[in-house]
Amino acid sequence: MADPSTCCRPCATCLLCLYSCQWITAKKEKRKGLRTTKCDCSWFLFLFCVFLFTLVWLYFAIIILNDFHNFNEFIFKQRKLWLDWSLVLLIATAVLITYAAVLLVLALCLQLCGQPLKLHWLHKTLLILTALVVAAAFAGLGIKWAEEWKSARVSLQATGPFLHIGIVGGMTLLAWPLASFIYHTRNTGIKVFLLLAYCAVMIALYLAPLGITSPCIVEENQLPPKPALVGHRGAPMLAPENTLMSLHKAVGCDVQVFETDVMVSADGVPFLMHDNELTRTTNVQVVFPERAALNSTAFNWTDLQQLDAGSWFLERRPFPTVQSLSAGDRYQATKQRIPSLEQALEAAKQSNISIMFDLRPENHSDYQSFVNATLEVILQSGIPLQQVLWLPDGFREQVKQQAPGVQQVYGRKRLQNEKEPLLHVNLPYQDMSSEEIRQYRQDNISVNLYVVNQPWLFSVLWCSGVSSVTTNACQVLKEMKHPIWLLPSSTYLMIWIVVDCTSFLAILWAFLLLKKCSQRRQPAESETDVLLTKINSLMQE
Repeated sequence: MADPSTCCRPCATCLLCLYSCQWITAKKEKRKGLRTTKCDCSWFLFLFCVFLFTLVWLYFAIIILNDFHNFNEFIFKQRKLWLDWSLVLLIATAVLITYAAVLLVLALCLQLCGQPLKLHWLHKTLLILTALVVAAAFAGLGIKWAEEWKSARVSLQATGPFLHIGIVGGMTLLAWPLASFIYHTRNTGIKVFLLLAYCAVMIALYLAPLGITSPCIVEENQLPPKPALVGHRGAPMLAPENTLMSLHKAVGCDVQVFETDVMVSADGVPFLMHDNELTRTTNVQVVFPERAALNSTAFNWTDLQQLDAGSWFLERRPFPTVQSLSAGDRYQATKQRIPSLEQALEAAKQSNISIMFDLRPENHSDYQSFVNATLEVILQSGIPLQQVLWLPDGFREQVKQQAPGVQQVYGRKRLQNEKEPLLHVNLPYQDMSSEEIRQYRQDNISVNLYVVNQPWLFSVLWCSGVSSVTTNACQVLKEMKHPIWLLPSSTYLMIWIVVDCTSFLAILWAFLLLKKCSQRRQPAESETDVLLTKINSLMQE
């Protein structure tokens, strides 16, 4: 163990107090019997693992923010409670990662100061609870939201090169406390094990870029065109979803397609609505409280026109952007009503944008009549049929016969024995790899991926060559003139070499410097021990 004089005694005392939850002075004679045992080392290793565990969860929490609005909607359907759960997630994650990080920093500082690592039982209990909470979060993610594992894979294409640099930097800094521990422990077995493990990890990290791939590692002249924007239910961050106001806001964001959902009322009028019930996006519980739980298709058009389809947007604030709306936009939102498909088609025709929609609910017994009613409205609207993108799979052949000009969009990948070639596909962004996107692009198949809200994800798909993306954040993606980052392969190779060489030299310097300091202290400690032995002998005489 290093002499405590190598560290400021008041500082060492404070570190011991915070880590051990008891006031222990840093004087050597007062620390007699307080040594870092194997059990203490095991708890330090556990602390390090918990920190890494929470760090990985923080990464996942940031990644799933792209899809968190879907989670908020899911909770509302289950509990009829609206809350932006992303704030709860981020705050809880920040608390856990901060706690683990502070304890780890304390432990490393104590090691550098030559102090014992006596973790208090309260910290041990909280660390175990932290590990259990994060494990439960991962388990819940795997059970209820398994597609987010695919999102993490996609995210590595955006963050892989930078994660590599960050991990190499962190492991390089770890060389200091590791070298201090190795030079002050007498257990040869532990020394050899730690050195071999550390060297193996660093070699793996130095070679990691061989396995890192990203579509954004490409020459700028090979960058595909910027993907077109498809407004998911319009511009739901700027206006109530599936309303005419949302459509017009989407037009202002330069979207090329208005994506929506169509249902058919009890008296045969197609209208825009996503949910099976009206409770989330209207005031049906106030106007028709006894019928609020009924399916949206159970209401006739006259009833639907009595509902307020905009005030909920201001009350529940489904997105943070609602707070920044102007007074005029707020007033306009309160005047929104459920639009009919006929009104939406007219607005799309006037704005010269396409409209793409699902027809819900697919399992309804009168689904064919829904298809017929929808087709009738489309054909009578006068909108150019090439501006209509048809998503529903039910009765698709009938649609092709009655409205051959309508563009057919498929929610699946192409098959090997496809009877007729697909021209448009609409899939979740997790379901297509960069290689598949490039292949579809070469084969002149338009690929639209949904729902893409975060700039990092839009950048990856842009570099991959996707045709268009469905988004809630059209006002954000509209302003992007370039992917967040773009690196030629030669530049990335240079960064890789510089980072690895710098890390290697820093580690070598840390071990050599601490070895020199250790050798300087050894003679002084030996002379002190001899002097103390002589004094003790004289006192005994």
